Amino acid sequence: VIAYRDAGNSNYGTAIVGTVSGSSISFGTPAVFRSANVDYLAATFDSSNNKVVIAYRDITSAARGKAIVGTVSGTDISFGSSEDFSTANEIEYVSATFDSNSNKVVISWSDKGNNSNAGTSIVGTVSGTSISFGSATVFEAPITKDISSTFDSNSNKVVIAYRDQGNSSHGTAIVGTVSGTSISFGSAVVFEASEITSFTNAAFDSSNNKVIIVTRDSTTDAGQAFVGTVSGTSISFGSVVEFTDGSSNDTRLGSAVFDTSINKVVIAYVNANTEISAISGTVSGTSISFDSQSTVKTGNNLDNISAAFDSNSNKVVISYRDVNNSNHGTSNVFTPSTIATTRGEV
Repeated sequence: VIAYRDAGNSNYGTAIVGTVSGSSISFGTPAVFRSANVDYLAATFDSSNNKVVIAYRDITSAARGKAIVGTVSGTDISFGSSEDFSTANEIEYVSATFDSNSNKVVISWSDKGNNSNAGTSIVGTVSGTSISFGSATVFEAPITKDISSTFDSNSNKVVIAYRDQGNSSHGTAIVGTVSGTSISFGSAVVFEASEITSFTNAAFDSSNNKVIIVTRDSTTDAGQAFVGTVSGTSISFGSVVEFTDGSSNDTRLGSAVFDTSINKVVIAYVNANTEISAISGTVSGTSISFDSQSTVKTGNNLDNISAAFDSNSNKVVISYRDVNNSNHGTSNVFTPSTIATTRGEV
C-alpha cells in the first residue's frame, strides 16, 4: 500500500494497493482518504488487526497531526474516520511503526507549533476501522528533525532515530517501551557526533537482531550506516560504515528496509548522478558490509523515495516521484538481479 499526496488532485491524501507478481507490480484504483491538502505522510501495517494506518499532517486543519485506518480488500482500500494524534498547530517529520509485542501503533513527530520542534511520540490502538490514542510523550527537546522509527522485535522496543538540531544536528537514537497506551524512553544516544546528519532512516534486521540506521553526512554528502544493539532501555552502536563516498554529488536517502528472504538491509537513495540506486548490506556483529550498487531508475529529477518489503513475494518495492515524467508516482520491484518499472499513479 502506497500513501501519497496527489498534487494533480489538490494535494489530497491518497492511497493505492499494489500487487507484486514476479518482477512487476500492478495497481488498483487510487482511494482518497483525506479531501484536503496533506503532507508528511507515514504508513505502517498493524499485523494484529490486518489494517494499514496512515499518519499525516493536515495542512487544511491548522497543520495538525491526524491518522486514519485503511482496510485492504482485493486491489482496493477503504478507510474509516480520521483522528487527531496531535491537536497542536503545525507538526513535521512524521514517522510510524507497529509494535507487535503490544499490538500498538507508535507515531512520532516534531512538534513545531506547540513545543519548539520537540520530538514527540504517541501510542495508538486500532479497533475495527478506528484508532484511538493515549497521551503524547516528549522524547527529545528542542528542535528534533528527520525522525524515523522502527520496532525491534527481539527486545520488544521501539527505536527512534533523528537529527538533534539542539545538539549540533548530531545523529541520535532513543529506545521506547510501550505499556498500555503510553510510551516511556531511556536516555538518548548519539551515534554520529563528528558530522551533521540528515535524511535519517531506521530499519530492523530480524536475522541478527540489530537496528540499522542510515543517514547522510551533510559535510561530505556520503551515505552512512550504523549498526545498533538494544539492551534494556538503551542502544549502543558500532563504527560508521559508508556505502557511498559523496564524491560527485549528494546522497539523498530515501528508505531502508530489511529483506527477510536474503537477510539483508536494502537502502534506496538518489545517487551522485541523481538517479535512484539501491544497495544491500549484510550485518556481522556491530558492523555492516555492502554489495555493489544497483541502478533502479536512470535519469535525473527523482525524489520522494520510499521502500517496503513484500513478505509474500519476497521483493522490495521502491516508489518515488518521477519529475521528468510529469511527476508521476512510479514503483520498481527490486531484487539483486531483477528490476522492473511500473507506473503507479499518473
